[in-house]
Amino acid sequence: MRLLLIGMNHKTAPLEIRERLQLFCGEEDQPLPELMRLSEIREALYLATCNRVEVLARVTDNGQAVEGLKSFIYRRGNLDIAEMEKCLYVYRDLDAVRHLFRVTSSLDSMVMGEPQILGQMKDAYRMAVDCRTTGVLLNRLSHHAFQVAKRVRTETGIAGNAVSVSYAAVELAKKIFGALKGKSILLIGAGEMSELAARHLLRQGVGSIHIANRTYARAEAMAAEFRGIPVAFERFPEVLPEVDIVIASTGAPGYIMNAEMVAAALRRRRNRLLFLIDIAVPRDIDPAAGEIDNVYLYNIDHLQDVVDANREGRRAEAMKAEEIVAEEVAAFERWFNALEVVPTIVALREKVEGIMKRELERSESWMRNLDEQERNRVEILAGSIVNKILHDPMTGLKEESREKDALPFVAAIRRLFKL
Repeated sequence: MRLLLIGMNHKTAPLEIRERLQLFCGEEDQPLPELMRLSEIREALYLATCNRVEVLARVTDNGQAVEGLKSFIYRRGNLDIAEMEKCLYVYRDLDAVRHLFRVTSSLDSMVMGEPQILGQMKDAYRMAVDCRTTGVLLNRLSHHAFQVAKRVRTETGIAGNAVSVSYAAVELAKKIFGALKGKSILLIGAGEMSELAARHLLRQGVGSIHIANRTYARAEAMAAEFRGIPVAFERFPEVLPEVDIVIASTGAPGYIMNAEMVAAALRRRRNRLLFLIDIAVPRDIDPAAGEIDNVYLYNIDHLQDVVDANREGRRAEAMKAEEIVAEEVAAFERWFNALEVVPTIVALREKVEGIMKRELERSESWMRNLDEQERNRVEILAGSIVNKILHDPMTGLKEESREKDALPFVAAIRRLFKL
């Protein structure tokens, strides 16, 4: 199959390494052309989210391709070799298929059952199609992965109790404060995560929600929807002393909030508790801010305890989902094995039918004495003999492709018949 998947995720790589890779994930820095310049790569797909970076590729040589892809990630993340080797995982062939199906179905997500990963996978595939880096194998595999995700969501309850990262952030705030009723909140960033956080916060009865965003009109629109207060992005430090909880989720390439800014806000708050949740990758808040007394700073990796508690309720549904994934991996293997034998079956039939046609032409000297009905009977007889001769080898190839690796049989037939 020569399929290779290499990457790192929230389970294998700490946040400080993942965010280095995230700095290179913008659309203006498209990695696919660089990937396709590797001589061993024939098809490629690149997935980058806040919790994972993965490359899926059809390759000509597994060994050389692994080294080439490792070097690619090493360069893009500015990682040293020791860091990279600790964090990277490598899957080949059916293991790569299984991993892709689990990722797309959100079985491998920090928040099992969350729907965002499917959209991110579709975006990654769309980008690969636009860059013309997919072919027969990755096109079929990607669409199959989307079908698996649909099956998992419709045939199991895995998404029924799913929590989002934003929900986990609000639950973490409740653990610190006990209750959020009457608390004042600052949301920095007005994207999907902030919207979800705002919905959860309103259900907890918070007192006020301030919303800061680089595009002020977007902050105004979100504030109108959630009965919040819009804040010009450059003015959010002025709001810090007035709020109890900050949830930061921007796409900024570096820190937007430093320790000095937090310390100044705390002095104006007379050292009242300030709770900071940074769910951005790369991080929005300088980790040094968390070392200040009465400041509690949590990042996206700290939300794992909340997520783990929710995962228990989905264990049985996850087992059903894993069974679906196993079924679909087997189905993809059958398709791929059939793909291997089809060209050989076609070539074998074409060769034998060509021999039949040439022999009939050589027999033209005596066949011209036959009437049209008799000639048709001879041609039908010859065709029937060809079909009977081909039936067993063609059926055998198809059976081998369904049950095991058919490549040795394909190679034997191609050599014996000089295809």
